[in-house]
Amino acid sequence: MAGKTKGQVEAEISQTLVKFELEYMGRGPSDVRTHLLGDMVVVRLKGILTPAERQLVKAEGVELIKQVRAKLLETGRSVLKQRVERITGLSVVSMHSDLSTTTGERVILFVMSENVEEKFAGLRR
Repeated sequence: MAGKTKGQVEAEISQTLVKFELEYMGRGPSDVRTHLLGDMVVVRLKGILTPAERQLVKAEGVELIKQVRAKLLETGRSVLKQRVERITGLSVVSMHSDLSTTTGERVILFVMSENVEEKFAGLRR
């Protein structure tokens, strides 16, 4: 953990989320961006909906997909929190997420026990 730059931590968390999406959702995103902002880790995943899910949105509406995806995320919540804690060396206080069926994006926000941005900001090289 010591010696990591902010960019390295952001990249590591992004890679962890890709792996998590593959393991728990069956498919990885097309793009992931992670940002350390104060005491928060914000992750934006693009291209997460499967073709079948996009069809379901048209037929059944938004809520069904949001509910299913939320339940799937909930099953892996503890694993995901542990992985982020291992990478940052800080405790995750809470985790929040939302999904847009319009854009096929998910945003996951981790509230950390300390200022994670500050922790790694001084290590830029």
